[in-house]
Amino acid sequence: MSIEIKPLYNDEQLNKVEQNYENGKEKDKISLAMRLFDKGHVSLDEAAHLADEHPAHLEHIFSQRGLLPKHRMLVCGGAGFMGSYFIKYMLQKHPHMYIVNYDKLTYSGNLKNLHDVSFHPRYTFVRGDIANEEHLEKVIKDHKINTIVNYAAETHVDRSIMNADPFLETNVKGTHSLLKLATKHDIKLIQISTDEVFGSIDSGAFTEEHPFRPNSPYSATKASGDLLARSYNKTYGTKVIVTHSCNVMGPFQYPEKLIPLFVTNVIESKKLPVYGDGQNRREWIFVEDHARAIDFLLEKGKVGEVYNIGSEEEKTNMDITEMILAKMNKSRAFIEYVDDRRGHDKRYAIDSTKLRSLGWEPRYKFSDAMDLTIKWYTANKDWWEPIKSGDFKKYYNKQYRA
Repeated sequence: MSIEIKPLYNDEQLNKVEQNYENGKEKDKISLAMRLFDKGHVSLDEAAHLADEHPAHLEHIFSQRGLLPKHRMLVCGGAGFMGSYFIKYMLQKHPHMYIVNYDKLTYSGNLKNLHDVSFHPRYTFVRGDIANEEHLEKVIKDHKINTIVNYAAETHVDRSIMNADPFLETNVKGTHSLLKLATKHDIKLIQISTDEVFGSIDSGAFTEEHPFRPNSPYSATKASGDLLARSYNKTYGTKVIVTHSCNVMGPFQYPEKLIPLFVTNVIESKKLPVYGDGQNRREWIFVEDHARAIDFLLEKGKVGEVYNIGSEEEKTNMDITEMILAKMNKSRAFIEYVDDRRGHDKRYAIDSTKLRSLGWEPRYKFSDAMDLTIKWYTANKDWWEPIKSGDFKKYYNKQYRA
């Protein structure tokens, strides 16, 4: 359908459009367009064509009547790797979505991740801790939030072994705060979690029904949050969906994680510290595919259900190490074996049939995702070089005895 866009009117003419609507002169056409748009049958441009108005004029009327923005989302932990990518993805894909980024800005939270959207008219940042229930509720009320996606979490296993206290505060207490407020205000909540709650598996793959057997303080706290989510749905009818994802990779990931650490170490001509024999195996997914899965579940997911998000692409740590070296034209001389992590799970693998049966599937192959990731870190030293100094150096030296 060819849509003719009328010239943009000035404020006086825009007010006249609204007056015409109020006086009933154009009410029938605009009311029809409003109903169709509200039910999702037409886009804003198509509604404007039906109403014989410029999209900007109709958008103004729809906003006045509360039809826009249709979704007012709170993304907790939106300054981190996965949360920031999700925010950028959703702002680009959904032109009528308003997003509040609520982040405590701990060591891995970085507003530079959101530089491209920092002045976006449908984006707002609020600094806050999800464990601070009073402040969290104020933000929900002030911004009229109707959807919450919780990426906020302490996630690094090694740090949880050093000190589990922050993990309990955010992953358990913080999740509980969100569940209480989602219940109180009847808000849908997506709880982002991990396959690590299931423990290690020698063969086969974890389904959503597999019992939890976490083997690190990190995974134990995530399992606790997931069980709280289940209990709130069963007890109070809380509109919560839990996701368990395999390992995620891509740009803007904090360089304590395996792939960005090894890529940046190669760029810096440093050794790659491989735990144990390097045969620990993980499943990997590109960050955009994970964002797509969450977007998909916001529409297609069933409240009270759990969904695994996986790629079916398993790699050992040594597979990844050798791939990075090969793609960056470096020799195996960069490899340095270090003492294995305490309680190191041997293998994770998840069955994502349940999610795929609804119509989602990943688009990126692991090798292609690795190419994109290496290219990004190579081109963005100004992002990660400041991170890998100061406190990070102290952590790195302590962890790897460097």
